Amino acid sequence: MRALINYFLRGLVVVAPLAFTAYVCWRLFVAIDSWLPFAVPGVGFVVAIGLFTLVGFLASTFLARGLFAIVESVLTRLPFVRLLYTSTKDLLNAFVGEQRRFDKPVLVTILPEAGGRAIGFVTQDALEHLGLEGQVAVYFPLSYSVAGHMVLFPATRVEPLRADSAEVMAFIVSGGVTRIAAPAAPGPTSV
Repeated sequence: MRALINYFLRGLVVVAPLAFTAYVCWRLFVAIDSWLPFAVPGVGFVVAIGLFTLVGFLASTFLARGLFAIVESVLTRLPFVRLLYTSTKDLLNAFVGEQRRFDKPVLVTILPEAGGRAIGFVTQDALEHLGLEGQVAVYFPLSYSVAGHMVLFPATRVEPLRADSAEVMAFIVSGGVTRIAAPAAPGPTSV
C-alpha cells in the first residue's frame, strides 16, 4: 500500500505542475481572446507570450526582485503549494534558468565488460558533502517521457560529449530518433 501511495505522489509531482501550467496558459489565451469584440485567431497566444516576456524582464529588475522574493517566501510556507511551486521552479531552472543543470551531456560506461554505455547529463559534480568523494550525479532522461533516473558514478567512468545539450536531450527523449548535428564523440575535457 505504501508503494502505491508513493507512486501516486510521484505521479502527482510530475503531472500537477505541467497540468497547472497548461491550464493557466490556456485560461490566459482564452481570456485575452475574449477581450476583443471580433475573433482574431492566435492573438491570445501572442499577447500571452508578450506578458511572459514582460514578467521575465520585470523579474530581472532590482525593485521587482524584492516583490518576487516576498511572494516566493509566502508560497514556500504553504505545504502542498510549496511542493508544486518548488518542483516547477526547479525543473524550469534546470532547463532555462541561471542555474542550468542539463548543460553537461556525458557518455557513461555502465557495463565495461560488455561495452555498455549510456548518454546522460551531469547534474552535480561534487558530492563530498554526502561522503561520496570522486562521484558525480548523472541524470538519464527516459525516452518519450519527462521522467528519468539519476545515478551516481565514479567520475572516471563519465566522459563529456562534444554536442549541444539541447540536441542531446532531444536525442534521448525521442528514443534516439532525432539526429545530433555534431557527432557524439567523447571530448578531451574533464567533467
